[in-house]
Amino acid sequence: MNSVTVIGPGTVVASYDQESTVITNGAVAIQEDRIIDVGTFEDLGAAYPRAELLDAHGGLILPGLVNLHHHFYSALARGLDPGMPMRDFGKILEGLWWRLDRALDAETVRLSAALSLADCTRWGCTTVFDHHASPSCLGGSLNLIAGVVREAGLSAVLCYEVSDRNGHDEAMAGLEENLQFASDHGKSPRLRSLLGLHASFTISDSTLEQVSKQRPADLGIHIHLAEDQLDTRLSQERYGQTPLDRLDHFGLLDGRALLAHGVDLDRHDVSRIAESGAILIHNPESNSNNAVGRLDLEAALSLGCTVGLGTDGMSSRMLGSLRAAFLGVRAGTGDPTSGFDTVSGLLHANSRRAAQIFDEPLLGRLSEGAPADVIVVEPPAPTPVTAANTLGHFLYGASESVVRHTIARGRVLLKDFRHTTLDVPALADEARSATPALWERFRELDT
Repeated sequence: MNSVTVIGPGTVVASYDQESTVITNGAVAIQEDRIIDVGTFEDLGAAYPRAELLDAHGGLILPGLVNLHHHFYSALARGLDPGMPMRDFGKILEGLWWRLDRALDAETVRLSAALSLADCTRWGCTTVFDHHASPSCLGGSLNLIAGVVREAGLSAVLCYEVSDRNGHDEAMAGLEENLQFASDHGKSPRLRSLLGLHASFTISDSTLEQVSKQRPADLGIHIHLAEDQLDTRLSQERYGQTPLDRLDHFGLLDGRALLAHGVDLDRHDVSRIAESGAILIHNPESNSNNAVGRLDLEAALSLGCTVGLGTDGMSSRMLGSLRAAFLGVRAGTGDPTSGFDTVSGLLHANSRRAAQIFDEPLLGRLSEGAPADVIVVEPPAPTPVTAANTLGHFLYGASESVVRHTIARGRVLLKDFRHTTLDVPALADEARSATPALWERFRELDT
């Protein structure tokens, strides 16, 4: 029998829901890829006297975090000068992101994924949903990223964004890339797939029709929806329908759908999303960075919509994104008493959606039989942690703290702040060598 590892002592917060169990001076025991016991450090020490100890140094022991919307391919954009003013969302897409994704080659796709996964590990994210685009390196790009995911040791849900912005043939190639990857990895324990769509205004009716016809019944979509007024305006001008109407028309709005952003949705649209069972993904830092506005979280939740949380490539720090969502509520409402109830379910919604996709009902929980996705956040909390105040500790403490250990499916990926599966300094050296050529290709592309 494989050995047992006990992670402790620390304050165990068993889940991200509003009624989580909290164990002071607690510990978690794992064996292979499962949690086998949760309790006090004293009790687990007595139960498993020969266990290996992973010292939590009194920190918060939490379930691994889930990011519902990321863009690995943005990793090498840091410091890149687009060479033109980014005056509105359309210019940001055309002048920066659509040029960058066209400039990517196999080497920079791999490096971008590795660097982003290293950041996920560093910030305690053990399951990540990525939305990829690399038109010049399209075929096989998802398998390329999947290889890096395996090396890093995380779990990931991957997709390629289908878009007609570079022509219908490329859109069909993107659809084929999604379908092939889904066929290859449909039941993988750590790799799953969705069907990626860019945004409604860049996808023709003929492409959506093919997506609808070819999509397997169990494969949900992952789409940018109403991120800015541009999506609504151009969708109506070009196709005579709103983005949500188009998804509904082609049978793509269902309980498996992931809808990123939703800033420009009205209350009727949000009610329809709630009825469909789709999840709306809030990306507060990215929305602020692009100056597109703020998802009305309060309204979405009041209308019964399930809302999760992503980073949209801005970072990999999910607790930081939670804090940004919280502060956004207070800034948006002008009410310094607001926010706690609004953001309290976001991380739990992420875990539940990941649990559904991976067929792991206990994913996101520290309980017997759950996947051994565990993180330790330092320093120790300076005030008592209870089931009633964990959110306050996350927002005002853990969101600004560092992760000491990250364990994903029983594998220690970050131990005492150091990566065990990825050589981050070497990756940074590789990236600095590869970036000048990437940026030169970027500069040579027309907008």
